[in-house]
Amino acid sequence: MYTNALLTDLYQLTMMQGLFLEGKHEQYCVFDRYYRSNPFNGGYTVVAGLEHLIDYVSRIHFSDDDIDYLKKTGIFCDEFLEYLRTWSFTGDIYAMPEGTVAFPQEVLLRVHAKKDECLLLETCMSMIMNHESLIATKARRVRTVAGKDALMEFGLRRAQGESAGVYGARSAMIGGFNGTSNVLAGALFHIPILGTMAHSWVMSFPTELEAFRAYARQYPNNLILLVDTYNTLKQGVPDAITVFQEMKEAGTLPKSYGIRLDSGDLAYLSKEARRMFEEAGFGDAVIAASNDLDETLISELKIQGCAINSWGVGTNLITAKGSPSLGGVFKLVGQYDGDVFVPKIKMSDNAEKISNPGIKNVLRIYDKKTGKMKADIIALEGETIDPTQDLHLTSDKAPWRSRLIPANSFEVKTMLRPIFLKGKLVYDLPSLSDIIAYADEQMDSLWPEYQRLVNPEEMWVQRSAKVSALREKVLKEESLHFF
Repeated sequence: MYTNALLTDLYQLTMMQGLFLEGKHEQYCVFDRYYRSNPFNGGYTVVAGLEHLIDYVSRIHFSDDDIDYLKKTGIFCDEFLEYLRTWSFTGDIYAMPEGTVAFPQEVLLRVHAKKDECLLLETCMSMIMNHESLIATKARRVRTVAGKDALMEFGLRRAQGESAGVYGARSAMIGGFNGTSNVLAGALFHIPILGTMAHSWVMSFPTELEAFRAYARQYPNNLILLVDTYNTLKQGVPDAITVFQEMKEAGTLPKSYGIRLDSGDLAYLSKEARRMFEEAGFGDAVIAASNDLDETLISELKIQGCAINSWGVGTNLITAKGSPSLGGVFKLVGQYDGDVFVPKIKMSDNAEKISNPGIKNVLRIYDKKTGKMKADIIALEGETIDPTQDLHLTSDKAPWRSRLIPANSFEVKTMLRPIFLKGKLVYDLPSLSDIIAYADEQMDSLWPEYQRLVNPEEMWVQRSAKVSALREKVLKEESLHFF
């Protein structure tokens, strides 16, 4: 049976073999994972995928079938293939917890390991965390405009594969959704599963009213009736009211009940449906909506005064409409020459692609009074900030911009946590409900200006003086090779 060790790009394996044959595969090094710009032209990214990554790293190994397949390619020598039979991850991983709000250039994850271990992890690790962070961020944008309305993820049929559908549903929960239509995701992650009916149910009965009555008999505690199969206002809503009235008279009307709209002018139809419900004495009925919704359309519908208070978001969430990928990268930031750590930098003609060398962490500054984020500092591991002293900040991008955060007005939190040490898991995996609560806290600490859908404010993120000095030093040293 093939294993997840083959879920990688070919060049990772050929580089591993090349380093093995050159005697460099066990050189200890440090890699950073970060991204360069927020998806959706937004003001933040929500970190997700760590639990999936932990499962991947915990299980990674090469099976006999893997070795046999690699041998048949004719690319790999027997000596290297024998080495892979006993290969395992023995390094350290540090990461921001799931649900953390992050910003460009920050170290989201750091790997200390033998070079061949870092190479093998890169592709699948990037795939997992890029995808799940992307969906969590999209979901959070939807939650931002939906307010306290109910949100259901139901994009499975439009997801780009089983894994994208299952882990996308979990990521949507981290992003603030209330449940999913995906039954497997519900079983795997203990997510509430939600759903109503399809048009085919209504069309399976002689009349819409009979379809509604049958559904009410079968599922009286999940009474959301789809009202747009034929004519929403002339037939669907009146038939729903008839059923609600019959159940009310029989004493079986549940506490939560209502309708779903899946086509037409959702703003107009919802307002008319609400008027009809109130006139009939059912003003507390839920009005749910679906039909290619996303954060932009939901925002527009709310501006128009729609009466919708429950939203089903599918295709545009699970496929991350507006930003097909999160551009997370994995870069070598240093390696050991014996016991000496040698910082490394990735140079580029594009200034934004130049990496930050050295072993780093992220220090987050919170305002004591409001609990809101003030700034993030990309610092060398072990650096500290004294909150009893004034904190002077100077922008990396615009050195003429500066800020002063007065002493005793702020607190500092270190954002990276140890996940694996010497190949062993040392992180206590939180429950999904705990991750969701933490994600909510993170968003609550983010000023509304950073949560705007359009032209959000940019969080103050800068390098510490020590990181900047190291960066300039390594840049100068590397540039000597070209002149």
